[in-house]
Amino acid sequence: MTKIIAILTDFGTEDTYVGTMKAVMLNIAPDLHIVDITHAIGPQNVREGAFALLNSYRYFPADTVFCAVVDPGVGSARKPIALHCAGYYFVAPDNGLLSYSLLDLDSAYQAVALENPEYQLPGASHTFHGRDIFAPAAARLASDPASLNDMGPKLDRIVTFPKPQLSYSRQRVIGEVMHIDHFGNVITSIGILRWQGDDALALDALWHDDIPALPLSAASANVTIHSHTIHGISHAYHEAQLGAILAQIDSNGFLEICANQESAADRLDVQLGDKVMLRLTS
Repeated sequence: MTKIIAILTDFGTEDTYVGTMKAVMLNIAPDLHIVDITHAIGPQNVREGAFALLNSYRYFPADTVFCAVVDPGVGSARKPIALHCAGYYFVAPDNGLLSYSLLDLDSAYQAVALENPEYQLPGASHTFHGRDIFAPAAARLASDPASLNDMGPKLDRIVTFPKPQLSYSRQRVIGEVMHIDHFGNVITSIGILRWQGDDALALDALWHDDIPALPLSAASANVTIHSHTIHGISHAYHEAQLGAILAQIDSNGFLEICANQESAADRLDVQLGDKVMLRLTS
């Protein structure tokens, strides 16, 4: 079986951090297959990293080890952890980075604190746990999943974020901006939306059992962010003129605000956490 480690960080690619982590992993397990999910998470933006991990983990085969490092609390009292859940392994700081993936997996997990120095580089630093603690643990787990039990004491619970904002009343769904991608597309917490026909959409609110399944007409729906309202939900960019701002459903089922060949985030001055409102009828 191929040993896969998938890495997600906010380290960027200009410095040596990611390459050094990979070197540590390959020294421990030379036959690893290492996949870069992304290293462009906003600096210290743990929630953005959690959302990116949610939208990528399920496409990897079982037994993949995810090494996720967005770690503004490095060197503090926050714990480095490893866990097993529903056939996947995760190595990360205990700061909420795994929150949305674990919600989605909806299964019991086994977690440990990475305290055993035998599974770390000698003389681990206070400032680069990605290299000294997380990379060695990920490589050991990929080579020997049973080693999880030896890496440190068991944890009954880990740090998790509240569910992303989503509420429903009077034919309005209110969510928040969860991610802004490389193209300036604005991905929201309003989902999961699925096309049922050319004009028919169904909203099954992710992780919010208090919101009923909602049918809506794409042509009649309105999307508002700040003071800008978009009339209707499109299937794809080509349905709008060049530069026009539109709403569509992204590949993961979330409501997305974009501009045809421009940056919607720049045009609308959008920030993470901004509120977004979906009116089911115009």
